[in-house]
Order: sequence, then structure tokens, then C-alpha cells
Amino acid sequence: MTIAVRYYTRSGNTKKLADAVASAVSAESKDITCPLDEKVDILFLGCSYYAFDVDEAVKKFIIENKDNIGKIVCIGTSAMMRSMKKPVRKVADAVGVTVADEEFHCRGEFAKIHKGRPNEKDLAGVSAFAKSVVDQEG
Repeated sequence: MTIAVRYYTRSGNTKKLADAVASAVSAESKDITCPLDEKVDILFLGCSYYAFDVDEAVKKFIIENKDNIGKIVCIGTSAMMRSMKKPVRKVADAVGVTVADEEFHCRGEFAKIHKGRPNEKDLAGVSAFAKSVVDQEG
């Protein structure tokens, strides 16, 4: 099974999750400026909400890499929202890419709220989540 980890972050919060996932599943964490060079069975895609949507760069990444994505598994942080699936799925569905029902989401530090998030508990949680996804698929 081939696995890739890509992320988009402005604050560094989502990169922390992506790095933890990569470590847990023996993959490399890269930002979305690095395209997928080969077909992957699972793409752990890290992103967050910005103005109630995912960044345009995330949408562009999905569209440009659609032929190399087996399934997207969302991981993410945000201060207010609780899921990345809806905006990711909207783009992915339009280009024929599957988005897993499972996802990992936690709070991310923003301004003066959610200080220290993601924390060690969040990182342990996303690591366990990633391992369980891979185990289920394997």
C-alpha cells in the first residue's frame, strides 16, 4: 500500500499533525507544493478552514493530482470548525476522487484561543488515527 502525507498551513498547526501522521505511518510529510509523483492508495491531506473554506491552494492540489489519489483522508485543525470533509469532498467529488468518512480534527491555536493546540494529546491521537486507517486498509 502506498501512502502520502501532504498539508497546507498558515500557522504551523496542521504541519504538526502531518508530521505526526508521517512518523506513524513511515511516510514523509510534505507541503502541497510537492505534487504526487506516483499513484497513492491513501493521501493524508492536512488543511484548515480559512474564511469558512479550505484555501484555494488545497483545491488546486486536489485537482492537479486527482489521477494519483486513491483516497483522501482528511486531517486538520481550526479554531472554530470541526471538520474539513465538506469543503474537501466538494472539490474531490467534482474530479472523481474519494474522500474517506473517517477524519481527524482538533483545535488549533488562533490568536488568544486554544493556546498550545495541537498539543501532545492531539499528536498522539492523530498518530493512532493514522495507524488505524492504514491497518483497516491493509
